[in-house]
Amino acid sequence: MNMQKRFTRSRFGSAVNLIILVLIGLFMVFPMVYTINNAFKPTDELFMFPPNLFVRNPTLDNFLDFSVLMRDSVVPMSRYFVNSFLITLIGVAGQVVLASLAAYMISKHDFFGRNVLMEMVILSLMFTGSVTAIPNYIIMTKLHLINTHLSIILPAFCSSMGLFLMKQFIDQMIPHSLLEAARLDGAGELYIFFRIVMPICKPAWMTLIIFSFQSLWNNAGSTYIFDEELKTLPYAFNNVASSGLIARAGVTAAVGLLMILPPIVTFVITQSNVLETMATSGIKD
Repeated sequence: MNMQKRFTRSRFGSAVNLIILVLIGLFMVFPMVYTINNAFKPTDELFMFPPNLFVRNPTLDNFLDFSVLMRDSVVPMSRYFVNSFLITLIGVAGQVVLASLAAYMISKHDFFGRNVLMEMVILSLMFTGSVTAIPNYIIMTKLHLINTHLSIILPAFCSSMGLFLMKQFIDQMIPHSLLEAARLDGAGELYIFFRIVMPICKPAWMTLIIFSFQSLWNNAGSTYIFDEELKTLPYAFNNVASSGLIARAGVTAAVGLLMILPPIVTFVITQSNVLETMATSGIKD
């Protein structure tokens, strides 16, 4: 006779867990609340000590001053926005597709050097961006891509993190029997990839979109791009905010809020899809 133990939590234990979770949640949301309130603080509140978490006299002057400064820029703000939007859109789409294709081949196809290739991908995760900055610049120079948007987009296509994430998910969630059944029915590899693999891997590539969007959207590109017409929105924001440290403290706070809004919106939209598909997808032998 099998005895199954049933663990229950007391009301005291539930209350303690709730308090701990609330404290952790408040700790994690604190920087966001502080950034939002700082963007609407007048200058005297920004330099108040000790600082206040919440704004007392909210104002839009920081955003108005920022718009005035951007109107005096050599390049219109819309141009910076279009550059960042195109880099982010193309970079995210290319990284998701290429990382998924490479992960599918490594995970579900047997070819010479597959294990060595995957070990190299895992090893590359140990190197930070500062270590690979000079090799990346040399490669972009040899390809004559310096001072072009491709110098930012192409390295994003080759993200080791995206490949590793997709490969691990495909290993766990897609059995070989499912693919063999599709091949017996006459399905080609591209059909299997786009109609079977990608829908099942939706949680993985939606998560990849979050990380990729945040990385590309915040990329100033100042290392590779020198023409003002090709520069990105983060570069313009940082340039305006840093030109006057004290006098433009309010503008700096407004810029900080504007920079985090698109990643936050992207995370909120994709998070619901990730949670929904995580609960329903995945097939195992």
